[in-house]
Amino acid sequence: MASRTNHRFLLGWALLCAAALLCSDATILRAAESQAAGPAAASNFPIASDARLAGDAKQTRFVLDLDKTIQFHAFALADPYRVVVDIPQVSFQLPAGTGAAGRGLVKAFRYGLVMPGGSRIVFDLTGPAKIANASVLEAANGQPPRLVIELEEVDRTSFVQSLSPESRPELKPAIAETRTAPVPAPAAEPAKPAAPTDLRPVVVIDPGHGGLDNGTQSGGEIVEKNLVLGFGLALRDRLEKSGKYRVVMTRDDDTFIPLNDRVKIARNQSAALFVSIHADALPRREGDAQGATIYTLSDKASDAEAERLAEAENKADAIGGVNLTEEPTDVADILIDLAQRETRTFSNRFARLLMGEMKNTVRMHKHPLKSAGFRVLKAPDVPSVLIELGYVSNKGDLEHLVSESWRSRTVGSMAQAVDAFLAKRLATATPAH
Repeated sequence: MASRTNHRFLLGWALLCAAALLCSDATILRAAESQAAGPAAASNFPIASDARLAGDAKQTRFVLDLDKTIQFHAFALADPYRVVVDIPQVSFQLPAGTGAAGRGLVKAFRYGLVMPGGSRIVFDLTGPAKIANASVLEAANGQPPRLVIELEEVDRTSFVQSLSPESRPELKPAIAETRTAPVPAPAAEPAKPAAPTDLRPVVVIDPGHGGLDNGTQSGGEIVEKNLVLGFGLALRDRLEKSGKYRVVMTRDDDTFIPLNDRVKIARNQSAALFVSIHADALPRREGDAQGATIYTLSDKASDAEAERLAEAENKADAIGGVNLTEEPTDVADILIDLAQRETRTFSNRFARLLMGEMKNTVRMHKHPLKSAGFRVLKAPDVPSVLIELGYVSNKGDLEHLVSESWRSRTVGSMAQAVDAFLAKRLATATPAH
């Protein structure tokens, strides 16, 4: 008990030190941390019916057709070059494939919900460009209300100078400056124990992607964000039905949640376990693959495929329009490193238990246990795994992923693994009387 007490004291001190050093992004959205009821019916929101690009590599115009005028806020971000437009929640009723093909200064664009009441459009740029004009036009001459964004090519120096100070890569404040101007915490954050009288272990379920980040996509219209949300909700229901756990979802609707916020949700809830749920896709040039894979955190990827996947998953914030220049950096601290080592041991233990349960009911990948540097698994004090349920690029896996009976069997095996892991961990953590 003495060693465990010392470890907890050292971990707490290390995390307090780290918190004083980390640089936070004040604009990161934390919508899914609340388990409140969803927004009003979509019919109450403005409707976007069409979107199009025009122009060339010098000047490019984006037009979004609406059924009513809206307010907006447009800004640029660097590394990678992006333009972000925040608008009130909109019902996007655009043709399939809208945004996949770019034109001129825009490589591609995407859109979706980033918080209840708020939508976002993110443009990936071919290079540095400034917002030359941005406006909402009233309906006139048979044309509907329109949001118009006009971009102009500029050099990098001009681009950086046009950014707001907090977004400039070269002007990022020194870490020490954050001590004198801390970012205000959200109202819900100080009350860390959500239910002081509820001593059940907390399991955090993290359906990947969401909102304007679709994740992978099959040849049809099946997108990863919807598959994993449905699976995550089913797993939540199964775990809650047992009465043994308090289950928290990082998102329970089609909302974008930054990676760092997903980790914060788990840590703020003092979670006993964090399970991130995804579905992979393999580029055609890399052949075919099938089966579920379970990933844990490591400094070096276990193989090339794990490295590829981690790189893709870690781009979620760039896809969602998060200001990456303000993302917190990893703090090298021997005490945090010791805590992470113990947490990784528990993570690996759960991964093995999960594989053992799932292999009886689910087709597993030929190498079912892998590891890589997934940002969403980096909580130093929460055992965490990321599971790829299968490949949407594989016909057989896709049939399973959309099957309710397959989902029910898989959820059952995962729930058994959670039971086995937490029963053993809680038993060893309980002091003898």
